[in-house]
Amino acid sequence: MDNPTLSKKSIEVGMRILSKNDQEAMKLREFYKDNGLFVVNLMSSPGSGKTTLLENIAKNHLLDFSVVEGDLQTNRDAQRLARYGVNAYQITTGDACHLEALMVKEALDNLQQQGDLRDFLFIENVGNLVCPASYDLGANMNIVLLSTAEGDDKVLKYPTMFMCADAVIISKSDLIEVFEFEVGQVREDLAKLKKEIPLFLVAKNDLESIKKVCEFLKANKEKNYVSSHTF
Repeated sequence: MDNPTLSKKSIEVGMRILSKNDQEAMKLREFYKDNGLFVVNLMSSPGSGKTTLLENIAKNHLLDFSVVEGDLQTNRDAQRLARYGVNAYQITTGDACHLEALMVKEALDNLQQQGDLRDFLFIENVGNLVCPASYDLGANMNIVLLSTAEGDDKVLKYPTMFMCADAVIISKSDLIEVFEFEVGQVREDLAKLKKEIPLFLVAKNDLESIKKVCEFLKANKEKNYVSSHTF
């Protein structure tokens, strides 16, 4: 039965928008390749710890990186990273709940003009477990963070997001017992989505856990990993 809430016109408009984004994403992939960038698209709910993870990578000099920050308003995340010498370009999306490829291109143009593109580029997407899963940013790797405070049931509640993932990071892992978070449930649900992907447990005061993530990223950069996910 046809969906009464979707007109043929709205479907066609949506397809045109996504098609334009996909074209820009293809151009971004070429740009990344030509400039030797390994690009990581970080996605999660608000407050899961994306910026905190990047802060810890920066202050411990684990990777040489720059950042494209996405938020509806304010440049607070970019300011947080600037304290550790990270060049972060802030995109404020207004009421848009995701970043698009053209936004990232404009941010890269600014970073390039400043002469500050590094080996790694992190795209810290807008905090949201829905919309970013539909927009290709041409990244080498898509990583989804899931904090223990959110609960262990999110993989199957938001399958489109976790289907994007090349790896999953369970953040705030030092609070697993507090929130009765079951890592096994996450593994089981990822398997139901047929996602055999690396799973990392990270806590901001556990440097070794953060080092493991960085070693994983370095290894994938060396082998020129490119995500096979189709948005």
